[in-house]
Amino acid sequence: MSDSDTDDAGGGAAPDYGVARFLAIEHVDSPTFTPAGRLLFLADTSGTPQVWTTEAAGTWPTRLTPHEERVSAVAASPTDEAFVYAMDRGSDERDQLRHYDLDTGADSALTDDPESKHDWGAWGPDGDRVAYTANRDADGRFDVYVQRLDGDPELVYEGPGGWLSVEAFGPDGELLAVTKPHSSYDDELAVLDLDIGASTTLSDGSEATYSHVHFGDDGGLYCVTNHGADTAYVARVDPAESADGATAITPVAGHDDALGEPGTDAWDVDSFAYDRETGRCAFTVNEGGYSAVRAGVLDGDEFTAAAAPTVDGVVQGVAFDGDAARYAYTHTAPTEPYGVHVAAFDDADGTDWTPVGTNGLPSAAFHDAETVHYETFDGREIPAYWTAPPAADADDPAPVIVDIHGGPEHQRRPWFYPVKQFFVNRGYAVLEPNVRGSAGYGKAYSHLDDVEKRMDSVADVAAAVDWLADRPAADTDRVVAYGRSYGGFMVLAAITEYPDLWAAAVDFVGIADFTTFLENTGEWRRSHREAEYGSLDDDYDFLKSVSPLTHIDNVACPLFVQHGANDPRVPVEETEQVVDAVREQGVPVEHLVFDDEGHHTTSRENRIEEFEAIASFLDEHV
Repeated sequence: MSDSDTDDAGGGAAPDYGVARFLAIEHVDSPTFTPAGRLLFLADTSGTPQVWTTEAAGTWPTRLTPHEERVSAVAASPTDEAFVYAMDRGSDERDQLRHYDLDTGADSALTDDPESKHDWGAWGPDGDRVAYTANRDADGRFDVYVQRLDGDPELVYEGPGGWLSVEAFGPDGELLAVTKPHSSYDDELAVLDLDIGASTTLSDGSEATYSHVHFGDDGGLYCVTNHGADTAYVARVDPAESADGATAITPVAGHDDALGEPGTDAWDVDSFAYDRETGRCAFTVNEGGYSAVRAGVLDGDEFTAAAAPTVDGVVQGVAFDGDAARYAYTHTAPTEPYGVHVAAFDDADGTDWTPVGTNGLPSAAFHDAETVHYETFDGREIPAYWTAPPAADADDPAPVIVDIHGGPEHQRRPWFYPVKQFFVNRGYAVLEPNVRGSAGYGKAYSHLDDVEKRMDSVADVAAAVDWLADRPAADTDRVVAYGRSYGGFMVLAAITEYPDLWAAAVDFVGIADFTTFLENTGEWRRSHREAEYGSLDDDYDFLKSVSPLTHIDNVACPLFVQHGANDPRVPVEETEQVVDAVREQGVPVEHLVFDDEGHHTTSRENRIEEFEAIASFLDEHV
């Protein structure tokens, strides 16, 4: 794609800077501190996420891992200058774990079973072993392994089937906290005794999530949960009192009304860090997508608040340093790239430790988002983010991309999205709805699209187009349906259920047929996904009825379809079914498959090719 000016798409398009410049803006996240105070983080400076380090704000960072494959997780040792990181091949999500010694530079494999998926868990308190889960013995079952740094994996617990995660080691290294998700809003919390290889379930079977689990110094566990509530809060679970199907759980921090009835103004706690030695904690509250940072000291069931930075945007991935004197977090906003900030405990200011440049792009190339709400078919208000070219108006309206997130239990938030900025600069407006079923607005809202309610969320997308009719900056004759993964299903459903609304569509790794998707997705995911969509045994006919492929002859607009051949979540055959069916109808289809990618396009080179192709497609048809 040229860096020269192009004809306006509408709305007064800015100079075409080229998608490569936007995609080359670095993404920095996943902070973790070593005992000596070195900050480790992931940055995609080289084109894929790798581990980097820096020892102070403003110092030039050092790249540590040299790979072309993406690194998906990094965790510093609690005792030594070392870390463990996870890396897959060709974006296939079958992560292997490696150990890196910062003193010697030695980088060695902990696991070497490329057909299995290893899910990072936790360091032991003495820094001599790690715990994780893996599906080594059965693709559809995750078991718990403990491994000494100089030894082989030891199977310590055989899982019951499906996904299983290690959350934390106990203070003496004899216990592990583990969680098993039955569905997106139904977890099981248990403690595993390594001496006897038996687990004790602490959750009571009621629908609740448990995450960011930490052992306290008195035998209790702190975690983020929505047990008994519509939204999540910080709680203490007492294992000694949790027995016979009852969970002894006490809310300790979060929104004051977190235990209110569904529909209250409470928001979710969505990140939580805790230091056992000092009792210090820091967490974030998701307030309509924007983050509020909170900090304080936990003592049993009591929380004493401390000062915390005020931020504008989204904060994720909070992590304390060795003595909890400070904590790091990832920060982003619509016009601010992802970077890592560090704050001293009980201080209201944070410092940007990894400032990210913008490749010479002017500030005028970055556009803030407006939070809006629109009414849908049943009178419900749907939250969304609206970003339009500054010059777009009734005399020169812009074509609109309706960008639908995946999940479905995901949430579009006001973070930096370089592709969106690229399209806005080309003259497109972008509407990002959080339709029913989205996370971040409570359990009740997330369940509004379950199973037989599936198509209600698609109707929310159609209502978004209706809302555009009252925006002078929007050209409703040029609206694009656009989405990834489950969002790809939403695109296909929208253009088959409401074909007259769309000028074009872009589907990334979308579900075309729920039955073939469930039959072919990774075995470890099937039961979890059936809880959301319906089961092959009980709901087969219904799943067929709501599958876009069943109604594919309704497609009338040009379609761009992208996939990765190594996708373990939505098999590439889903794309192939759609492309073949739409082409038979004589509708224009452009098809792009990367042989070295999976569910996400992870290399910058491929992303540039992908979005240059999409931009050309939209310029031609929209």
